Amino acid sequence: MRARAVLCIMPRIVFLLSQLLMIWVSLGWKVRKARNAFERELIRNGIPKEDAKRLSRHIEVLKNEVMRSFWRFASE
Repeated sequence: MRARAVLCIMPRIVFLLSQLLMIWVSLGWKVRKARNAFERELIRNGIPKEDAKRLSRHIEVLKNEVMRSFWRFASE
């Protein structure tokens, strides 16, 4: 009986994990695109390249904080 219950749950767990992986990958990709677009816009408006990179790093820091809090929430 327990083996059957575990086998019934496994596809759902695999599906959930695959969805979480896709969210993680797509969020990283979209953050990279947003960061590059932000840098280009800052450079186009006359801000030095080093400063634009420093400012755009905050976008990635925010993404990392969101992911860290999400994983902390999921592990509780």
